[in-house]
Amino acid sequence: MPFYYDSIYWLLLIPVLILSVYAQIQVSSSFNRYSQERNRRGVTGAQAAYEVLRAHGVHDVDIRPCEGKLTDHYDPRSNVIYLSQPVYHASTVAAVGVAAHEAGHAVQYALGYGPVKVRAAIIPVTQLGSQFAFIALILGMLLYHQPLFLVGIVLFGTTTLFQLVTLPVEFDASARALGTIEGTNLLDEDERKGARKVLTAAALTYVAALLMSLLQLLRYLLIFAGRDSRRRR
Repeated sequence: MPFYYDSIYWLLLIPVLILSVYAQIQVSSSFNRYSQERNRRGVTGAQAAYEVLRAHGVHDVDIRPCEGKLTDHYDPRSNVIYLSQPVYHASTVAAVGVAAHEAGHAVQYALGYGPVKVRAAIIPVTQLGSQFAFIALILGMLLYHQPLFLVGIVLFGTTTLFQLVTLPVEFDASARALGTIEGTNLLDEDERKGARKVLTAAALTYVAALLMSLLQLLRYLLIFAGRDSRRRR
């Protein structure tokens, strides 16, 4: 890669790395802070998830505890919301926010939300891309085989596409969660600010991941273009 483009890459990489570290710190600090703050109504994470589902007319989703911290997720294959121990049983501001967000994902699947259907459809391609992209990139670079290197770029691009589609999915789940929390008065107004901070910090990690992936994809494209131009001389 020419020095000019290489310099641009590193100049862009630094702020993205800073954003990634900042996002992780914010997630941890905001979750820890509001995990110490009990909500006034004594609503647990499991109860909050149930209320979000009920408010949207979804009644066939199971809610179960799981091990770990910040391991909360919705599994569409089993139609189960898994909540970590600090969330499932806890009646904290953070627990309500996180649980409501995961319930928001279950609502998305139940209502056929467009972006989540697109994300589910491209998962097999994304899995293939994540498994073979770097193999194709490395072999293409070592063997100076441009078609193989291009295949690696395309495969890597599928993972970037997945992260791009994930953004509206995550933002929408948080919007549904916060809207339901307010509409059903699960949290008081000052407590809702804490839940919003937790979810905003989590969303920032997805933004940082997408920017990092886009930057890496740009680097591969520039390498490909530079090698191709030299080959034609």
